[in-house]
Amino acid sequence: MAHSSTPHSSTRRRSGHPPRQRHAEASSRKTRKSPHRWSHHVMETSDALDLESGIFKSGSAEEIAQSLKRSSLASRRRRGTPFQSAMSMLNFYLNRAGRNLPKTRRRVLESAKGKLREAFGRAR
Repeated sequence: MAHSSTPHSSTRRRSGHPPRQRHAEASSRKTRKSPHRWSHHVMETSDALDLESGIFKSGSAEEIAQSLKRSSLASRRRRGTPFQSAMSMLNFYLNRAGRNLPKTRRRVLESAKGKLREAFGRAR
């Protein structure tokens, strides 16, 4: 019986190429000092807003929206319009929090988007 020179069908895709190794880079990233705080670094060093500390932890959506508006109007570290910068920072925080954000907190932050639109006169 002749032995086939092609590998088993489960190790090759239809195109004939071997499967990609998606996680090959992950092991090399673990050797860095602190890979977990990149979003903190972005908040501190990018052309982001100079935010009031703990603003996203404050109680109401109205408070959050007003603080973001004040910060975006006063900031010299923004590139877009004040509205764009404020909304971008709110979305950045929501996206980075991900699944770790409790539903009640997410609801407050999502409603802060609407309040922010109102504050800048950009109702939908």
